Amino acid sequence: MATTSTDSASAAAAEAKDLSRGLVGAGIAVCAWSTGTILAKYIDMGSLAIGFYRFLFFGLMIVVWMYSQGTPFRLRVMRDALWGGIALGADIALFFSAVKLTSVVNATIIGSMQPIVVGVIAAKFFGETIGLRNVLWSLVALGGTFVVVASSAGDATNDWRGDLLALAAMLSWSAYFITSKNSKKTMTPTEFTAGTALWTMLICAPLGLAFGQDMSWPSLSNWGLLIAMAVSSGLIGHAMMNWSLVRIPLWVGSTFTLLIPVFSAIMAWAFLGEAVSPVQAAAMAVVIGALAIVVRSQATPAPAAAPVASATIDEHRDTAH
Repeated sequence: MATTSTDSASAAAAEAKDLSRGLVGAGIAVCAWSTGTILAKYIDMGSLAIGFYRFLFFGLMIVVWMYSQGTPFRLRVMRDALWGGIALGADIALFFSAVKLTSVVNATIIGSMQPIVVGVIAAKFFGETIGLRNVLWSLVALGGTFVVVASSAGDATNDWRGDLLALAAMLSWSAYFITSKNSKKTMTPTEFTAGTALWTMLICAPLGLAFGQDMSWPSLSNWGLLIAMAVSSGLIGHAMMNWSLVRIPLWVGSTFTLLIPVFSAIMAWAFLGEAVSPVQAAAMAVVIGALAIVVRSQATPAPAAAPVASATIDEHRDTAH
């Protein structure tokens, strides 16, 4: 019994450490994704053209890295990553189409509702327990994100068709997170990241041509920015989030995305000189503070129950990864 108790304690400690690493990884991922907004402002290309070349370079970079590690890319990865790739590619295409018809503010706010959808799926199909306290703080963070985005309104274009496309993009983004979480059954996070990147590249190419975008070879200056975006948003953002999602609850990873508009606004203020109003600054503080409470509740392990000397009980804890 002493050995079993020691083994259980060691396993619990390992799980707690893995969870903490996953939380840090998710935080790094959303910071990296936020840089994409800044870099995209300097790239003189259409959104789908950016998506094509960015994911082409990023996907090939992951494949080369896999070969260097002695785990060559297999065609089965493309099969297993199909739905994740379709979800990610659809998100990029639908969001691009949405902002053509409705305001960026509308599209971003609709996209920020992703944690609600993912939270429902996580509870129903992954058995994750969110808890009322975490739900309330997540809603506080969501409200703060709405204020951050709405306070930066710069256009007044609104069309219900664009709003519907933004809703579809949000659902696709949600599906990408869900397939990432579920991918551990058939492949590693690295394989999933590589497969979805290549699928997204294959989806962006024909859609870019269909939308009349210039898909020609990028200029040298654009290539520099595309590589920077592939490394930050791709290698650090997508790869790190996919790695984290198999270690943390799905709903937590999704809730982390509420930080993307906040970090984007902070970086736009720091590097592009864009103004941040007092209302935005206060809302940013609310989002960061609320999510810090949510993360702290995940990182703090529940106190262990005192061992019962005369009992022979096997404890099996279902931990959401």
